[in-house]
Amino acid sequence: MLEAFFSSFLQVLEPATFLLALLGIAIGFMVGILPGLGGAVTLALMLPFIYDMEPVQAFAFLLGMWVVTATTGDITSVLLGVPGEATSAAAVLDGYPLTKRGEAGRALGAVLFSSAIGALLGAFFLALSVPIVRPLVLALGPPHFFMLTLLGLTFVVTLSGRDILKGFLMAALGMLVALVGIDPQAGVPRYTFDQLYLWDGIDLVPLVVGLFAGAEVLQLMLSKTSIANRRPTGRLAGIGTGVRDTLRHWSVVVRSSAIGVGIGLIPGMGGTVSQFIAYGVAQQTSKRPERFGKGAIEGVIAAGANNNAKDAGSLIPTVAFGLPGGVGTAVLLGAFLITGLNPGPEMLTTHVDVTFSMVWILVLSNLIAVAVSFLLLRHLVKLTFIPGTWLVPFLLVLLGIGAFTANNSFNDILVMIAAAVFGVIAIHWGWPRVPFLLAVVLGGLAERYLFLSHSLEGWSWLKDPAVIAIGGCLVLVLLWPRIRARRRRRGGVGADTAADSPAPEKDIVRGG
Repeated sequence: MLEAFFSSFLQVLEPATFLLALLGIAIGFMVGILPGLGGAVTLALMLPFIYDMEPVQAFAFLLGMWVVTATTGDITSVLLGVPGEATSAAAVLDGYPLTKRGEAGRALGAVLFSSAIGALLGAFFLALSVPIVRPLVLALGPPHFFMLTLLGLTFVVTLSGRDILKGFLMAALGMLVALVGIDPQAGVPRYTFDQLYLWDGIDLVPLVVGLFAGAEVLQLMLSKTSIANRRPTGRLAGIGTGVRDTLRHWSVVVRSSAIGVGIGLIPGMGGTVSQFIAYGVAQQTSKRPERFGKGAIEGVIAAGANNNAKDAGSLIPTVAFGLPGGVGTAVLLGAFLITGLNPGPEMLTTHVDVTFSMVWILVLSNLIAVAVSFLLLRHLVKLTFIPGTWLVPFLLVLLGIGAFTANNSFNDILVMIAAAVFGVIAIHWGWPRVPFLLAVVLGGLAERYLFLSHSLEGWSWLKDPAVIAIGGCLVLVLLWPRIRARRRRRGGVGADTAADSPAPEKDIVRGG
């Protein structure tokens, strides 16, 4: 295990791999600064370009890009009061008030330095989880993975917003899309409507590109404005003070990082929930909680540390069980399939070097991003005022190339356009896209595990204690929203608990 850990570091440092990581970091850096695009959107755009890459190279490129958006998204949150990422929203609550008070440098120093420490702690937990999770995964069989797949979908449905019915219907629609193609057991076409293109099913790449990247580009095109429309106030002095504040409040960093990893472990929870839980805990444990929301440095530190640690946490169920922790890891799951990797036992045995390479990529990417951020803070904010009319043509070309290169088929472009329109409609009417995407990704896996379970054990696997336990968890997850609502009514809890629930997607997609 130790040999694989250190050999994976050497693989990451190979010239071609390291250059791809730097390219991904540069792209993620730009995207994180621009509110409204997001790491998941960028992953979707870049997914087609990894077809000819080795697994370590592909994840160096994609992971380096994804984790950096969380770091640089905090910069826009602090300077402009507009989250660069949906998962950077908590940094606005105290970061922007500090900027308006003329302490932008202090807030940026704190959020960036806490992000770096949170990333290191998250990577440590990810590396530590491999030897712990490995025997657990090897002890599981197809029935357990089938139930875990259902549990992951249930988490997403129940946590997709206040309207659970919408999440359930989107997941059901995603499962139907996953069934399109040739039945792997019977060998007959399903939902193909006599179209030869659909015999292989709907390709994941154009679907993801359209659903997330295409939808955001269409919204930017319709808005006809620059991404940001408000210039920062205050000065960028006092960065060193923010660094010292982070060291002084080290317990907030450790606690928020642990919350990020813990929440990230639960499929479907996502960073939006995690950051507000960490922020709320920081407020409850602070000696001066009344300052939160008015410029408390502890709130900025909690948001920064949590933001990067949760990425490592969400990778753990993705790698070990094939259950994405959120939108970003759902897209990364598509990258696993493209590179020929199967999440689960293989990632902890045969391809353990790829898993450990992810740990090193997390560490190196965040350290490089934070170092560059400190050097370029005064110039980074100018990127947010690029007119949308300049960005849209470039992004449309990327969309078209990304969809077409998946299979060199114009039908994929049509799928991408249809998915983009569907994504805009979903955003406009407040329907969550994450349950739909995860159902498409996990639908095929669920079908395969169910078939294997029945073929190997008939229906006797339903009596397995572990299967019953996971089923109990599934029922609890379905009932939990009702239990929580009843407890709130009894306790007279009002709007102050809104931070415990994820915001509707319509609100967080545009970073508002």
